[in-house]
Amino acid sequence: MSEPRFDPAKVTIHPGVKLGRDVVIHDFCVIGIPPRGRQAGELPTVIGDGSVIRPFTTIYAGVRTGRKFRTGQGASIRENNVIGEDTSVGTLCILEVGNRIGNHVRIHGGSGFEHTTIEDHVIIGPNVFGVSDPHPACPRYLECVLGPTIKRYSRIGGSVVLNPGAVVGENSLVGSGTVVNGEVPPNTVFFGHPGKPRRRIETLECFKGFYSRAYEWDPPELFDASLFPKPKA
Repeated sequence: MSEPRFDPAKVTIHPGVKLGRDVVIHDFCVIGIPPRGRQAGELPTVIGDGSVIRPFTTIYAGVRTGRKFRTGQGASIRENNVIGEDTSVGTLCILEVGNRIGNHVRIHGGSGFEHTTIEDHVIIGPNVFGVSDPHPACPRYLECVLGPTIKRYSRIGGSVVLNPGAVVGENSLVGSGTVVNGEVPPNTVFFGHPGKPRRRIETLECFKGFYSRAYEWDPPELFDASLFPKPKA
């Protein structure tokens, strides 16, 4: 294993940042910037082994990530975010404060979350928003509803809005453009405006005929690079 790789003339690393082995930080990133009311180095920031931080990403102090964390370009991650192993946060994503994100999660570009819980093996399409405020902020904001919860193995289509307190049940599929209020039952196909349960997840067919049904594969295999053939020279 090697030491972190970055150009100190083009990357800003604030005090209190711990970079794991084999971390790669691309140019024009800022890591460990103190949030309002905090001093430099007051909040520890940990970037796990083998992580890749792509250009123009900003990570505030008080963030902790697991191994093989990755960002797209221009991602913004505020304080008090805890992110698991082998998880990616796409281009121009915004993680406001208080998110808890599990292992093997894929968040595609343009999405934003605050005070949201995302469990393991979740796939989130582009421009998805987890809304945490049921009303304009009040003095007891952190005692109120706060953000949604997305249970493990769920898949969230593009441009979905998850309203405060919404819960997406385990192994469910939320269709693109859906507005989610309340609870999505486990193993459910859920879509509409507002969204409603439409069918059981096990009834979905693989329209290409590659599998006997959709999502029959083991979720971790979805991200195994060996499954994708290399382009011909």
